[in-house]
Amino acid sequence: MHPILFEIGPLKIYSYGFMVAVAFILGAYLARLEAARQDVEPDVIVNLSLVLAISAILGARALYVLQNLKFYIEYPGAIFMLQRGGLSFYGGLILATISAVIFLKRQRLSVIKIFDIVCPYLALAQAIGRIGCFLNGCCYGRPAENIGRHPVQLYASFNLLVIFVILRMFQAKRKKEKAYFPGEVFLLYCLLYSVSRFFMEYLRGDNLPLWANLTLHQLISAVIFIVSSLIWSRKMLRITRLARGR
Repeated sequence: MHPILFEIGPLKIYSYGFMVAVAFILGAYLARLEAARQDVEPDVIVNLSLVLAISAILGARALYVLQNLKFYIEYPGAIFMLQRGGLSFYGGLILATISAVIFLKRQRLSVIKIFDIVCPYLALAQAIGRIGCFLNGCCYGRPAENIGRHPVQLYASFNLLVIFVILRMFQAKRKKEKAYFPGEVFLLYCLLYSVSRFFMEYLRGDNLPLWANLTLHQLISAVIFIVSSLIWSRKMLRITRLARGR
């Protein structure tokens, strides 16, 4: 564990906050470049990134606090100590998604098109952020022989890098061939991440079962996977019917 990267006099640079900052800056920069390649105003991505960053942190912190409410009732001041970690991704995803939809609708932009652009870089940002979790010691894994605990943060980071590569390959394919339907990159992200997160939870040591021996994040992952699968199947069925009708 290296919760503090370095100190400059009284100033402490925390590894968790530093990696989250790197994730945000790199993800926003690469998404901006992709937006320009797809004839979308790059500044839209910059503004959207700020909306996503603020709403994601608020949502992620809110869900984490709710999951550990007993501790934060006893130590309310700790709610604001973000430098020590304590973000629940799905809380951030839900609030960030709602905020993004509102923002893009007000800008009269295609929500699905922007989501297709942003999702690969969201996966990359998550991969970087998980390294911050590893350095900070939060989101830790279950005990394991010979290694103390499973470095589940690094497992998750690797999985997210794989998801990033798959989504980028999918984006590249879309440029050469016609896409099946708008939103397929976004749906593919939902499918891949929900599966990865569902099974990663079995190695996590910090999340307790909520129902049917499943954690809250597994239940959310299951819902996201089922809904995304149904939407994907419906879209593909419609495309198949249209192709047969030609």
